[in-house]
Amino acid sequence: MIKNQSSLWSANEAYRKNSRLEKFCQNLEKKGLFKKTSNFKYLWKWSINNPESFWSEVWDFTKIKGIKKGKVIKKNKVFYKNIFFPNSKINYAENLLVKKNEQTAIHFLSESGLEKKISWKKLYENVCKFSYYLKKINLKEKDRVAAYVPNSIETITSFLAASKNGLIWSSCSPDFGADGVIDRFSQIKPKILITCEYYFYNGNKINILEKIPKILKKIKSIKKVIVFPYESRFEKKINPKYLDFYSIIKKSKIDKNFKKFNFNHPLYILYSSGTTGIPKCITHGAGNVLIEHNKEFSLHCNVSNNDKIFYYTTTGWMMWNWLVGGLSSGASLYLYDGSPTYPSKDNLMKFCSKEKINLFGVSAKYIDFLKKENLNFNNLDLSNLKTITSTGSPLVKESFEFVYKNIKKDVHLASISGGTDVVGCLVLGNIFSDVHAGEIQGESLGIDVDVFDQKGKSISKNDKGELVVKKPFPTMPIKFWNDNNDKKFKKAYFLKYKNTWHHGDFIQRTDNGGFVILGRSDATLNPGGVRIGTAEIYRQVENINFIRESLVVGQNWNDDVRIILFVVLNIKNKLEKNDIDLIKKNIRKNCSPKHVPHKIIQVAEIPRTKSGKIVELAVKKAIHGEKIDNLQALANPNSLVFFKKLYEKKIINE
Repeated sequence: MIKNQSSLWSANEAYRKNSRLEKFCQNLEKKGLFKKTSNFKYLWKWSINNPESFWSEVWDFTKIKGIKKGKVIKKNKVFYKNIFFPNSKINYAENLLVKKNEQTAIHFLSESGLEKKISWKKLYENVCKFSYYLKKINLKEKDRVAAYVPNSIETITSFLAASKNGLIWSSCSPDFGADGVIDRFSQIKPKILITCEYYFYNGNKINILEKIPKILKKIKSIKKVIVFPYESRFEKKINPKYLDFYSIIKKSKIDKNFKKFNFNHPLYILYSSGTTGIPKCITHGAGNVLIEHNKEFSLHCNVSNNDKIFYYTTTGWMMWNWLVGGLSSGASLYLYDGSPTYPSKDNLMKFCSKEKINLFGVSAKYIDFLKKENLNFNNLDLSNLKTITSTGSPLVKESFEFVYKNIKKDVHLASISGGTDVVGCLVLGNIFSDVHAGEIQGESLGIDVDVFDQKGKSISKNDKGELVVKKPFPTMPIKFWNDNNDKKFKKAYFLKYKNTWHHGDFIQRTDNGGFVILGRSDATLNPGGVRIGTAEIYRQVENINFIRESLVVGQNWNDDVRIILFVVLNIKNKLEKNDIDLIKKNIRKNCSPKHVPHKIIQVAEIPRTKSGKIVELAVKKAIHGEKIDNLQALANPNSLVFFKKLYEKKIINE
């Protein structure tokens, strides 16, 4: 419901009373741990001041299966050496396979129109059969399983089978080229590779198998390649050296043994997406991930048994790992593979309507796209849609307003932020707080989030600073793979502030108790010594109707920094002087004269990572003539040629 002009949504009394968060608070009150209130800040403060009680209660409330024993936190003076549930044991797969009935566990839809479903019972059986095979070929605990795969039922089946056996999973989306896959998997030396014959994107059928020989030539540790068909059967006979996933399933026994591993047993390896050297191999623990995702789905997203979760993601983005964790809530997962705007711009919303989705997750850029296209979905039946989550980049005020005007008036729109480093959220939504345009509602329960100035002092609301975490939390990575003496790990998170997690986001508190992400800290602009977040400029620029998207960087100039803005046009062919004047006027009026770019340059394309994030640092390096590493992290590396030429021809130095 619309509460008032400053609030776009607040949960009505009935919704709040029946929520999982309310029930959690009631449990705490019954145990004498916490006096029940609907004040979220009060609850969050209790959770960070009483971490042992909080995380123990999350375990019980979300019904984690395992052996809960001993202390909750083994404390250490060194931040990242604190260990959660050091004496406890779980099996990750067991905690996700919560049902064995004929209800749909996973529903897959391809842009090609292909649909596949699997029941909870069949998913359980296939996981148990594939895990039997993995044991049969003598894969040992902590051996690595690599997957070069689309977002499919078979992918999730393979992942759960690997985790059931204590193996370490790692996946890349098939939109990565062979070199990008090699850069990642070669570091972890996997024993097997799981892949698919092809996938679809934007109307094109793209062969995956043709890239496999190059990968095998470079990664000698891979002894077996297992292939599953994109459709129900292989289009052509696969290479006889490769194994058929479903033949393995057919011939295997059902292994019902779910061995319990240490709570911190490594579950999967994710990869940093930046362009500053080879990707970092970020290793996460099974129990750590399980309890955090259980908390987020249950207490922040209000996901219940039999809900339907649909998140648009690829297997190379941490939101895939997050989505899979939703099975632990007893919810069904809905997967979409392909372009979000093919064969029509409203694909995803139609899927939400048809399948009666309860939680729908997308990138902020997708919502911005719908707004630019001025699409209206009030004619769709979205009565079951309770929550929309948005991540990947800041969701601007106007996009919030668009959702409530053009998608659904009574929906919890939760902007969320965290990342690969924590495979979850540091700041996100909750149903006790109102939704305000352009703001993330609040902190993640149990995580001591703060905003620091450059000297490491906590700053008040409306001041801008660095997003930090002051106390240990479960989804800290357990390590970086092949990182001697934790050198890379410490450099990534603990170099800026002593014994405090530095996340790398430039952030601002609001009067409403929420947050606004202003961009990455390493992309922060400093003209005249004034720190400016790039998101402040993006908001003003991308509201102009003839601009599709933009990218802003700081250029070193005369012992200072000047702002350079690049724009991709939407409905015009050429950027005219009056267009430039309008952009500058808009920024000056709504930000400040310090925010106004020195140069505004039209470009055909902006470089992005595979997960869709713009890469300001790569462009900044290009216009300074610096080397750019890890180009394989980019979805469109050729786009950087234009920026390099600006430097080479000294166009940018005028």
